[in-house]
Amino acid sequence: MLDFLQQWGALGLFWGAFLAATVVPFSSDALFCGLVLAGANPIECFVAATLGNWLGGLTTFGIGWLGKWEWIERWFHVSPEKLQRQKQRVDKWGPPLALFTWLPLLGDVLALALGFYKVKPLRCALFMLVGKGARFLVWLFLMGKMMG
Repeated sequence: MLDFLQQWGALGLFWGAFLAATVVPFSSDALFCGLVLAGANPIECFVAATLGNWLGGLTTFGIGWLGKWEWIERWFHVSPEKLQRQKQRVDKWGPPLALFTWLPLLGDVLALALGFYKVKPLRCALFMLVGKGARFLVWLFLMGKMMG
């Protein structure tokens, strides 16, 4: 695994973080930490992981944006009333919910829901970037790699 990480470096981390922020179930955190601990430049890794994960989250948001209520009702048998209640909950918190799109499993659902319910895209994108970046900064601090 370390050979793979070192061979692909920041570019591999970018794509891994991108895929992890969509519906591909794996941890961008493990990928990030593995690469940094293998000796890669921590700042390059931070930038690659943050941008990849952010763009992956925006992709999931965009997929949600394309969704239609009729599809959810028909394919998943969710009533319009339940969709409306969920929309009210999402609208109550709005774009700041995007801060939590870094969370495992729940983050993908949040990004999808924010897009599906057409919550302000620019504000969601900014909150998403802050949340995802903060998560990788925390990992850098935990690994003691911020200053070196």
